[in-house]
Amino acid sequence: MKPSQNNTPCTPLTTSSDVIRWYASLQKLHARLAPYFARPEPFARALRFVQGILSEVPRKNGWQLAEQAREETPYGMQRLLSEAVWDQDGVRDEIRSFALQQLGSGQVIVAIDDTGFLKRGKHSAGVGKQYYGPTGDVRNCQSGVFL
Repeated sequence: MKPSQNNTPCTPLTTSSDVIRWYASLQKLHARLAPYFARPEPFARALRFVQGILSEVPRKNGWQLAEQAREETPYGMQRLLSEAVWDQDGVRDEIRSFALQQLGSGQVIVAIDDTGFLKRGKHSAGVGKQYYGPTGDVRNCQSGVFL
C-alpha cells in the first residue's frame, strides 16, 4: 500500500466557541475605537463595515457591504469612508496596539504580497496600465498589497 503523500497538517474545523471568541474580540476592539469618532452613527457603521469585510459576501463593494449591514443604500458606507469625522491615525494606532496585544510577545512572521488583478475596463478604483507580476509586463489591472 502506498503511503499518504499529504504532509499538510490537518487543521481542526472552526467551532462555535471559536466564532464566539472572535466576535467578542471584535466587540472589544470596536469599544476601544469609540474615542476616535466624533458621532455615534459613524462609530456604529464602522463595526458593520468591518463585519461586512470579514463576511462571506463575494464582492466587497459599497452596495454589497450596505446590503450585508441591512442598509437600504450604500451612501452611509461611502460617507463613512469619505466624509465622516473620525481620527484615522488614532484608529490605525489603536488597531496596531490591539493586534500586538493579541499576538503576544512571541516571534511573528508577516508575509507581504503584491498581487495584480486583470481588468477589462477602467471604472474600478485604481485600474490602469501598470506592472502585472504574473506576466512581467504592463497590463490594464488593479494592484493590491496583502499581509
